[in-house]
Amino acid sequence: MAAPTFPVNTHRYDPYRTFKFQVIIDGRPVAGLTKMGALKKKTEAVKWRSAGDPSHERIMPGGTSYEAVTLEQGLTHDPVFEKWANLVNSIQGDAGMSLKNYRKDIIINVLNLQGQVAISYKLYRAWVSDYQALPELNATSMNTVGIQTLTLQHEGWERDTSVPEPVES
Repeated sequence: MAAPTFPVNTHRYDPYRTFKFQVIIDGRPVAGLTKMGALKKKTEAVKWRSAGDPSHERIMPGGTSYEAVTLEQGLTHDPVFEKWANLVNSIQGDAGMSLKNYRKDIIINVLNLQGQVAISYKLYRAWVSDYQALPELNATSMNTVGIQTLTLQHEGWERDTSVPEPVES
């Protein structure tokens, strides 16, 4: 018999949904967050042959790289994206940057349907590489929501294994 998918909530069969999540930057959830790109990493395959056995190719792991993550936020008065982007490169003065504050560790929480944190990841040393302050504006499109985007480069992520499976009712 297979191991239970949800050890605490053995009655549960359905996986977590992707529409209930939160991203925490500087200790607070981002307001109006609508979408977040996937957490992906790739380890390079290094191929080699041994002199004693040149007919068989061997493959071993090489370096690992992490894909950038894009966050999308509905257009609001929350300046979190703009403030962070300006830490990397500001239009003021000599366009200097804050070497102390431009990198941030952020937290990504997947929530269950009851709004409890079910799975949590930490993204390490992220910084803004691309920021879109305003979307394309179109006077003939009344039913469109304005979206800001932020692309984050980072140095990896890991799951916070101290976050337990929440007890659901």
